[in-house]
Amino acid sequence: MAEENQGAQANQEQGSGFALQRIYLKDLSFESPRSPQVFQSQWKPQVHMDLNTGNAKVGEDLYEVVLTITLTAKQEEETALVVEIKQAGIFAIQGLEGPRLAHALGAFCPNILFPYARETIDSVVGKGSLPPFMLAPVNFDAIFAEAMKRKQEEGAAEAEATH
Repeated sequence: MAEENQGAQANQEQGSGFALQRIYLKDLSFESPRSPQVFQSQWKPQVHMDLNTGNAKVGEDLYEVVLTITLTAKQEEETALVVEIKQAGIFAIQGLEGPRLAHALGAFCPNILFPYARETIDSVVGKGSLPPFMLAPVNFDAIFAEAMKRKQEEGAAEAEATH
């Protein structure tokens, strides 16, 4: 408890802060193009998941972060299910700039949003009368680090090409 108070006090002294303002569902799409035939075969889909994040400044020290997940399940080479969700949040972030702000927006905020998106996907797939998808946790820190590494490598390649 004393450590938490010291940490909060240090953040205030440094002028940095992070607060979740709101979490909301921005967009949701569910398609089951092979219904009702999909119910007549054994459910052994090949599942592909795409993740994307985006952010925008929406006010002074306020940022909207949107986590987009597209889940596609194919059964016998035909699309059985497509779910796309845009789970969003508004975050108040003070005192962070440059790489620290980018890391907060690109990794920390999506980590907060992911469980909400996962629960919504599970729920909507169940309402489609299909077995639930229990999505594994995602390491957004590793994804962010890889994206930064790729960006640096592209920048270095462009610099070499211009010389």
